[in-house]
Amino acid sequence: MKPPSDDIPAPAFPRNATWLNTAALRMDKQADRPVLVEFWDLCRPSSMRTLPYLKAWHTRYAAQGLRVISVHTSGYDAGRDDDVVRGAVTRLGIEHPVLSDPDGVLWADYGNRGWPARYLWNGKSRLDDYHYGEGAYGETERAIQALLGVEGEVVAPIRPEDDPEALIVTPSEDQDDAWSGPYEAGGVWGVFAGSGTITVNDTPLVIDWPGARLLLEHPQHTHATLKLDVGPGVECLGLHFTPGLAG
Repeated sequence: MKPPSDDIPAPAFPRNATWLNTAALRMDKQADRPVLVEFWDLCRPSSMRTLPYLKAWHTRYAAQGLRVISVHTSGYDAGRDDDVVRGAVTRLGIEHPVLSDPDGVLWADYGNRGWPARYLWNGKSRLDDYHYGEGAYGETERAIQALLGVEGEVVAPIRPEDDPEALIVTPSEDQDDAWSGPYEAGGVWGVFAGSGTITVNDTPLVIDWPGARLLLEHPQHTHATLKLDVGPGVECLGLHFTPGLAG
């Protein structure tokens, strides 16, 4: 989405911010190159579903000048520990720079509204394009290409429901803790802390790191029943239902 004006400046990165996989960066040193900043949370399924596109854009365009930066601001205590986030960065194979923002300092400077949220800044550190939530991947990539002066096919939809032409169905409402019962969705995600074992529809799953995990996935919007048992040492922080293709 294009901003209401072309003179919105990029906020500076907090001076004492922790960078998890790179030396400290400064926004005012990124002149003459586009910078894509995305706020994410390892405890948010929507962030995890967007991450593959961020990684793909870094791989495609870093050599041509694009700087991709993920800013981790968590809505859960389990995601506010730098070591936890650093472990997730390694586990997820994130190679582009990641800034830890546990207290939401940069979040507040941006006036950010939720997860994920991405902001594309041009070579003069002015806002060129932005998007809240999942989707609009092709639009973002086309904006990146325009700033870089390149052309090419955009990243193909990673999931069928990411296709802008796909017909999707609104899923069941999210739950704030461990829950079992009927639902409608294309997928079920759980957010967990602690360590131990859970059982999802009679199938055991070891929990050995905090964050969001895909529990069940369906080829299209499905009516089904979830049976979730949370074992000792594990805390379920919430369940999220993601949209699926219309049948």
